[in-house]
Amino acid sequence: MFKPNIKIHRITDITADMLLKKNIKALILDVDNTLSTHHGMELVDGLEDWIKSMHSDGIKLLILSNSKEKRVKPFAEKIGLDFCSLGLKPLPFGYMKAKKRLAIKKREIAIVGDQMFTDVLGGRLFGITTIMTDLILPEDKLSFKIRRKLEKILLKKMKVENGYGC
Repeated sequence: MFKPNIKIHRITDITADMLLKKNIKALILDVDNTLSTHHGMELVDGLEDWIKSMHSDGIKLLILSNSKEKRVKPFAEKIGLDFCSLGLKPLPFGYMKAKKRLAIKKREIAIVGDQMFTDVLGGRLFGITTIMTDLILPEDKLSFKIRRKLEKILLKKMKVENGYGC
């Protein structure tokens, strides 16, 4: 349940060709440590061009975050994407809401995020493809440090498809 289908370095490493080979036509995107640093507003290098490229290739994009609207809305507006805040990941409620907004079949959706215990687990529970990114910047809180340590141990034990060879 914790194993991502694909593991990549950064979100901008995902290509439309990679997705379309797997019949993925929409991405649900995490914000913190996936599109920007934790609670940051600065975009990952190349993100705006990547979003334009995804749109031009017909890939739908939507943000799903556990953060409150006051965090997610300004970020989503900055990059021109629809969003669902208070997603309660890994529970399926936010994923259901995102699927409805995307108006696409579940098998054509993937979640992209940096956390095994929210993004990957939630995507697995909901039954969609999971793409895990490396975190951009380590968080300071003890709870994050513990989760990151566990993720590292689990990832070493799992054979995960590298996004470059898809």
